[in-house]
Amino acid sequence: MEFFKKTLDPVIALMAIAVLDIFLFLIVGAWTVGGGETMMTGLIAEVFMGDDLKRLPFWNLVFVPDAGYWKIYISLGMLFGAFVGAKLSNEFYLRFPRRMSEWLMITIGGLLMGVGIRLAFVCNVSTFFGLTPEMNLGGYLAISGIVAGAWVGSFIYKKILEG
Repeated sequence: MEFFKKTLDPVIALMAIAVLDIFLFLIVGAWTVGGGETMMTGLIAEVFMGDDLKRLPFWNLVFVPDAGYWKIYISLGMLFGAFVGAKLSNEFYLRFPRRMSEWLMITIGGLLMGVGIRLAFVCNVSTFFGLTPEMNLGGYLAISGIVAGAWVGSFIYKKILEG
């Protein structure tokens, strides 16, 4: 479909995201991705570990696995929407890193993102769409750190792959 091949004007895209974010915030609360993904991780861990998972304070006291947690479905909806959009624009393909160094960097980067989410107790999406519109200083500090981290990560990635 031609609609999915065109790039939206950034101003129009941001306005659409802002309007949708307002409705989402009014209906269910702040939009987050990290919470849903963390809950999915807990549910998967529960399948493999059973009651042993309750021995870990994080999964017993802080984030008790619950399949009814609505943010799981936001994450799955984003994944589904991205898949449908990519298929309809004929831009969907599977890509696998060719070098072991890429696999290693992807794994370390993913682990650092997961640790960062748990330490900050929020995710980057909720920080950007939840805290910064509220003029929360924590949101601006987090965004500054995310941008700096992305720049450093990109620099390291390019140095290792190209150097």
